[in-house]
Amino acid sequence: MKKVAAALAALVLAHASQAAEVDKPLLAKAEKQKPEVLKLLGRMVNIDSGTFNGKGLDAVGALATAELKKLGGRIETSSAAPAAGHNIVATFSGKGKGRILLVAHMDTVFADGTAKARPFRIEGSRAYGPGIMDDKGGIVMAIGALKMLQGFKDYAKITVLLNTNEETGSHGTRALIEKLAKEHDVAFNLEPGRSADGLVIARKGSGEIEMDVKGKAAHAGVAAKEGRNAALEAAHQVLQLSKLGDDAKQTTVNWTVIKSGDRSNVIPDHASAQADVRVAVAEEFDRVEHDIERISAQRLIPETQVAIHLRRGFPPMPASPITDAIAQRATDIYAELGRKLTLESTGGAADASLIFAAGVPTLDGLGIVGGGIHTAEEYAEVDSIVPRLYLLARLMQEYGRGAQ
Repeated sequence: MKKVAAALAALVLAHASQAAEVDKPLLAKAEKQKPEVLKLLGRMVNIDSGTFNGKGLDAVGALATAELKKLGGRIETSSAAPAAGHNIVATFSGKGKGRILLVAHMDTVFADGTAKARPFRIEGSRAYGPGIMDDKGGIVMAIGALKMLQGFKDYAKITVLLNTNEETGSHGTRALIEKLAKEHDVAFNLEPGRSADGLVIARKGSGEIEMDVKGKAAHAGVAAKEGRNAALEAAHQVLQLSKLGDDAKQTTVNWTVIKSGDRSNVIPDHASAQADVRVAVAEEFDRVEHDIERISAQRLIPETQVAIHLRRGFPPMPASPITDAIAQRATDIYAELGRKLTLESTGGAADASLIFAAGVPTLDGLGIVGGGIHTAEEYAEVDSIVPRLYLLARLMQEYGRGAQ
C-alpha cells in the first residue's frame, strides 16, 4: 500500500511539475503580439461605437473582419435588428476534436464624440479610452490569440462572435448567441479581466423596470388642484417600489432615470421612470414582476394611470462545478507564468449568461485586465496583455484537443 501511495504521489508531483512548465515558444509569440494588439486596440478605441451608432459599430467590425480574414476565417455578417449595426461571425476549421466559441462585443456605453474628446492614450503602464476594456480589449485579445496559434490545427472548430448590442441586453443578437452556443463544446467570453487579475465564474441576471404615469395638466399657480400631478405620482411609486430588493437573495432594484414635465408652471400630465434590476436566482424575476403589479396599485394621486412592467435582460449565470473545473484549468495554466488568478462573482450581466443558459460550459473575464469600466477613467493594464494572451491561447489549445 505504501509503495502504491508513493507511486501515486510521484505521479502527482510529476504532473504538477509538468503543469508548471511554461510554453516558452508560445510566450514569445504573446510578447511579439503585444505591440500589434495595442495598435489595433488604439484604432478601435478611436471609433465611436455606442450601441445605437450603426456606422461606428460597422467601422469597428470592418477592422476586426480584415484581421480575421487574414487569419483564414470564414466571415458571416448579419443584421442585429432591432439593434444597430451588424453582428460578425468568423469560423476557423481544424482537424481536431474541440469546438470553441469566443465571444466579445463591439458596442460601448459612450455617446458620439467621446472618442474625439478622449482618444486612445498610454500613460505609464495604463492605456485609456472609451470602451478600451469593455469590450474592445476583448476583441483584440481574440485576434491576438488566433495569430499566436497560426499553424495549430488540433481543434474541430473555433468561432469568433462579435456582438453589436451587449450593453443593452443583446436583444438583437440573442438568437444568434443561443444558436452558436449549442454548436460548441466550450465558450470563452472576453469581457474585461478583473482588476485583481480575475476571471468571472458567476454573474447576476439583469432587467429593467419601466414605468409610465399619465395625469392631467393644469396651471400650477392658478388651478393646480384641477390637475393630476404625474410627477408626484411617479415619485410616490419610486419611493414605495424602492424596497423591492432583497439583500438575503442578493436582489437589487435601483431607480436610475426619472423624467417629467418641461415647464415649472405646468402640472405635468406625464412622467416616466426606469429601474435597474439584478438577481442572483431567476425566480426573483418572477417575484419582482408580481410585486411591482401589486404595490403600484397603491396610488397617491387619484385618477392617475400607472403602467409598469419588468423587461428581463440577461439570466443569471450561477456558480457551477463545470465552470469551476474550467477555472481550475485556467488557474493551472496561469501558474505556468508564476501568476495567480482570482475567481470572482459579479453583479454585472453579460453574454456569458446566455451561453451558460444554453447548456454550454462557459468561462468569463478573459479580456485584458483593467478597471473604471463605463466611466471616463476606463483603463487597461498594458502589462496584462502578454500573460492574458498566453492564458487564452493555452486554453484554446487544451480545449481544442478535446479537454474535459
